[in-house]
Amino acid sequence: MRFSRRAAVAVVGAAALFATAACGNGNSGGGSGSKNVEVFTWWADGGEKAGLDGLVNQFKSACSNYEFQNGAIAGGAGSNAKQVLASRLQQNDPPDTFQAHAGAELSDYINAGQVEDLSSEYQDWGLKDAFPKGLIDNLTVDGKIYSVPANIHRANVVWSNKSVVSKAGITSDPKTLDEFIADLDKLKSKGVATPLALGKDWTQLMLLESVLITDLGPEKFSGLWTGSTDWKGADVTKGVEDFKKLLSYSNKDRDTFDWTDAEKLVMDGKAAYQLMGDWEAADLDAKGFKDYGYFPFPGNGNTFQWLADSFVLPKNAKNADGTKCWLKTVGSAEGQKAFNTKKGSIPARTDANPADYPQYQQTAIAAWKSATQVPSCAHGAACSQGMQGAAASALGKFSSDQNAAQLQNAMAAGIAQFAKK
Repeated sequence: MRFSRRAAVAVVGAAALFATAACGNGNSGGGSGSKNVEVFTWWADGGEKAGLDGLVNQFKSACSNYEFQNGAIAGGAGSNAKQVLASRLQQNDPPDTFQAHAGAELSDYINAGQVEDLSSEYQDWGLKDAFPKGLIDNLTVDGKIYSVPANIHRANVVWSNKSVVSKAGITSDPKTLDEFIADLDKLKSKGVATPLALGKDWTQLMLLESVLITDLGPEKFSGLWTGSTDWKGADVTKGVEDFKKLLSYSNKDRDTFDWTDAEKLVMDGKAAYQLMGDWEAADLDAKGFKDYGYFPFPGNGNTFQWLADSFVLPKNAKNADGTKCWLKTVGSAEGQKAFNTKKGSIPARTDANPADYPQYQQTAIAAWKSATQVPSCAHGAACSQGMQGAAASALGKFSSDQNAAQLQNAMAAGIAQFAKK
């Protein structure tokens, strides 16, 4: 799916969400007597599917009187799933629960009155004590909580093919953007056609965000999504020019690639690096590729760009009681361990034992506790679906024309239209 289509989907999807509010009767349903619990996600393969399978096994143990029904729709970052979900919500045919990124992305569903308040369940299940206060504050909208996060992911991580990097004579991970560019030049001079593998729309937004964290610092970067930092400023212009420079080291067919296609370039030794969230660790492990390294994007320093996958209780869900059992499992210590040890993410709960997790997750758990936290727009923590669509459209154009001023103007216009007030 190309950028223009993604942008259209986001806008149409958001419109559909608001239109549905007029159709719902405000009831949560659950009286059908069905034992099935349809869980709608975009976790269809690789490490994502492995994580879902782990959570499903825990659900079957904790909620044996219900049956898991897999509603997964494949597509990186949910681009395809969100389109299908918007159609189903418009037709008043919601799944029993659906995956959504925690944060601003949920605002469309909340404003449309399409998801139930889970505040009392948080109290009953002890989640207000299990999750860190900062996360609870992020999840709370006008005093209410509408989703249960299954995890925390880090977005600003660079993954490498260690053999490709080593053969080019690179012996250490770059700490600054200038060092990273020097390494990319070295790889190119050694005959590596694609020093930096890249995919389409949201993957390019992820790369731009990491560059802007480096050039602006965490506070000004976060201000880009609230309107307190000017997208048209000279410091943002520098960031866009740095991003443009990085595009010159990427594959020319990037606009046709999903993130897994770019990942395959790294696995096959055709590329050296890829900027991607830390679900890549579990995906590479699940695919049997072990020759990889990882480091925070150069210049991001002690900044942890976060996102979280969460689940909601839709209004008019056919099996509300079964959904609540699923949500309780998602938030439980056992459920988060079963899910995150396979997904590559870390638990949202603070009572997890790092020793239960593979090496990468142990480093991420430590970083989550000590690093400066900033939200991801590409994955909904900082941006509504409308803003994500506007950003994807702007970056699709920039990928072709490389016009920095037009990109900055488009992003500024998107924030003015979609920023959460």
